[in-house]
Amino acid sequence: MNLTRLSTSELTRYRDDLYGEYEALQARGLVLDLTRGKPSAEQLDLAAPLLELPGAGKHLAGDGTDTRNYGGLRGLVELREIFGELLQVPVEQLVAFGNSSLELMHECLVHAVLFGVPGLARPWGLGTGTAFLCPVPGYDRHFALCEKLGIEMIPVPMNATGPDMDEVQRLVAADARVKGIWCVPKYSNPSGIRYSEETVGRLARMRTAAADFRIFWDNAYAVHHLTEGRHEVADILRLATAAGHADRPFVFGSTSKITFAGGGVAFYGASPANVDWLIGHLAKRTVGPDKVNQLRHARFLQTAAGVHAHMDRHRALLKPKFDLVQRALASRLGDSGVVTWTVPEGGYFVTLDVLDGCAGRVVELAAGAGIALTAAGAPFPYGKDPEDRVIRLAPTYPPLSELGEALDGLVMCIKLAAIERLLGAPVTR
Repeated sequence: MNLTRLSTSELTRYRDDLYGEYEALQARGLVLDLTRGKPSAEQLDLAAPLLELPGAGKHLAGDGTDTRNYGGLRGLVELREIFGELLQVPVEQLVAFGNSSLELMHECLVHAVLFGVPGLARPWGLGTGTAFLCPVPGYDRHFALCEKLGIEMIPVPMNATGPDMDEVQRLVAADARVKGIWCVPKYSNPSGIRYSEETVGRLARMRTAAADFRIFWDNAYAVHHLTEGRHEVADILRLATAAGHADRPFVFGSTSKITFAGGGVAFYGASPANVDWLIGHLAKRTVGPDKVNQLRHARFLQTAAGVHAHMDRHRALLKPKFDLVQRALASRLGDSGVVTWTVPEGGYFVTLDVLDGCAGRVVELAAGAGIALTAAGAPFPYGKDPEDRVIRLAPTYPPLSELGEALDGLVMCIKLAAIERLLGAPVTR
């Protein structure tokens, strides 16, 4: 039923029927959560053998390093060899450190603001201010880092091949305050877009007014495929080096959604100058990462092929959930005329585009029925979606049965919000 084609009287009758169903849904006292892209308990169980590794007396790394001791700021070579291949970074230019790539992004941003980066020693935080380009919809935690540090955020629209490169190139060429851009190049959060080879090439080659411009290349979903096809994106580090901009990319990744979300390993890949820069700063606050955890990961995953095999097991658990989302939306909203959605081939999210002005109301209605959604506006700088239309769904965490219940309620809330909008205003009940 295309809601946009119904008469006012038809919409009013349908709205009243839906309000009755909504009140019944509220009476059920549901507590369902689709807010964040967390792995489920079943996914975490896949890495359970990590808890037994490396084992008593098996703490020596391949080069003889005693992983129980201090030192080794760059991380274990055997683990960097595995993820260097997966993240498209030469082993000698990859750092394994900490358990969260967000932590490393924070490190890089803070040190750049306080001290500057290779190529221009002037701190980003001084002078006429600092700005970042933020492809939207995007990752709210990226935006939170900028907001924390007082970095101005400039939204850039995303299209089917990545950020609007005409706009990106115009902005970076015209304004030396623009020091960087956030990029999630594969199965981007939340739209699932993969950057095209042309987009990556233009990012690598483009002229920037700021000599110290950086691409924060958050390859968080490098191996998180939802189909049998393992899609790749072009090698930003190689292309930037070939274009004479070797220092431009900061590449990030982690095992957070591969093994244990709270006990993984994070990675930073960049030019030799950038690696030395980060290591120099890290050395002032620590004498080494958790190498025991790195060793257990290396022994559990073994090779890049081992990572892919492990992620196939993740896919077996995730794909039914994403399939359920697609079936529910298509069967109940496919001809409604009030919502479209993405069909991701990887990553952790499905993005809904509802009628302008409806996203906040959908989230509000869902919350009233016990269904928690990511806040409307979260995929935009400062939490403000100018059209109030984008909703990010995270179907990975709940069991299938709970996901089905949540989708039933979500469909109802989308219809209600749309009808209210078409009629002019929500009804207070």
